[in-house]
Amino acid sequence: MNFSSKLLENAVNEVSQLPGIGKRTALRLVLHLLKQPASQTHQLANSLVKLVDEIKLCKQCHNISDVEICEICATPSRNSEIICVVEDVRDVMAIENTAQFKGLYHVLGGKISPIEGVGPHNLTIESLVEKVKSGIIKEVIFALSSTIEGDTTNFYIFKQLEKYHIKTSTIARGIAVGDELEYADEITLGRSILNRIPFENSL
Repeated sequence: MNFSSKLLENAVNEVSQLPGIGKRTALRLVLHLLKQPASQTHQLANSLVKLVDEIKLCKQCHNISDVEICEICATPSRNSEIICVVEDVRDVMAIENTAQFKGLYHVLGGKISPIEGVGPHNLTIESLVEKVKSGIIKEVIFALSSTIEGDTTNFYIFKQLEKYHIKTSTIARGIAVGDELEYADEITLGRSILNRIPFENSL
């Protein structure tokens, strides 16, 4: 791809590094931005810089937040005895959209995947175990996607928590095997949480 401008080429190269965006799509996006008022593009750039510089992870659940303790963890009406274990912020958003879950979350930050070099120590599993150790948690719900990596992660955490004799459950298989939570419709996802089953029954 030949560029008439080095500035244009640099912008296209940067945008094309985003997931699912090739060079041609990146070029269309960059040219679109050039056609917009400069103030609009500056606003976009500033919001991204601010996001990177100021975003935080909640100290309690590891969800993305603007403050030290996220809005969900800070809400007194949430049931602090039930923890829903998810992969990332997209899953929190998907479950919250169902309005069916009133407990708290624990965001792992990924799934165990030896192929990708992600082990238990790369995730927030240790802090989840510490929460359970405190004695406040009565139930842990596994809400990871029904993939090999998701099932492996669920089983690993289950074995870590087994000695604490708390209730462990998993979302019902209304979610198709191999599906990611973020793509499930709200009704199906909501029902799968309400109809969760004991984790041992899923093995």
